[in-house]
Amino acid sequence: MLSIVIPVFNEEKNVAELHRELVSALKKNGKGGSHEIIFVNDGSTDGTLAELKKLAGVKIISFTTNFGQTPAFDAGFKAAKGDIVVSMDGDLQNDPADIPSLLKKLDEGYDVVCGWRHPRNDSGSKVFVSYGARFLRRILLGDTLHDAGCSLRVYRKHCLEGLDLYSEMHRFIPSILASRGWRVAEIPTHHRARKFGVTKYNWARSIKGFTDMVTLWFWYRFRARPVHLFGGGGLLLFGAGFILAIGVFVARIFFGVSLSDKIWPLVSIFLMLSGIQLFVTGLLADIAI
Repeated sequence: MLSIVIPVFNEEKNVAELHRELVSALKKNGKGGSHEIIFVNDGSTDGTLAELKKLAGVKIISFTTNFGQTPAFDAGFKAAKGDIVVSMDGDLQNDPADIPSLLKKLDEGYDVVCGWRHPRNDSGSKVFVSYGARFLRRILLGDTLHDAGCSLRVYRKHCLEGLDLYSEMHRFIPSILASRGWRVAEIPTHHRARKFGVTKYNWARSIKGFTDMVTLWFWYRFRARPVHLFGGGGLLLFGAGFILAIGVFVARIFFGVSLSDKIWPLVSIFLMLSGIQLFVTGLLADIAI
């Protein structure tokens, strides 16, 4: 069975048309009777929930307040009963007609297939931020996808087991799954201009996305051996303090430099002690793991 998960927030003018297009696309793909459509109402303050209740054959998960797109996807994934899960936005910018192409690619032996919005129908500022994020993802996470921000994806359900999402982590699901050994592919998909409502993306979400990216980089690089990070930093601090201490010693003994009004002896001791503490922290973290 196919499960389609769609988070929506203040999309009252979009959900009915999206549902109609989805049902049509699924019928053409032969999935008309073997699917479930899960709408996650993310605390909408307009008439979105009322519009969803008018739709036939849909499951509705409704949050009491706006928790964000990532928790909405997380709730939908956990509620999904199908062995294949499709995720997409609820603003009509993703085209349901692309779902058959994604499923066809999945059948080639992949575990995850991501949509690549090409060409983009977004503002120049959003496209610019996306390019910057893509560059950072490639450096920090080794992510080679063109468009990690595209919500239109298909997953084999077993890939999502044990996956807990928070903050803006839905952008990095392919990177997380790839790090676990699942096969990830990408194909170009249509991207339509928004007709109704307003975009929910802003600079605050971009900052959250960047901090999540750094968190993932730290976690997947050092989760198995934290001593490599803390121990390496500790050795650098200790080495810097030791070299400074030697310099202070040489200056005092061989050149007669007065150190009574100098801070450098204290700095060298502080660096060495901090280095030792950081190194021991890494060892303890390594033992704990």
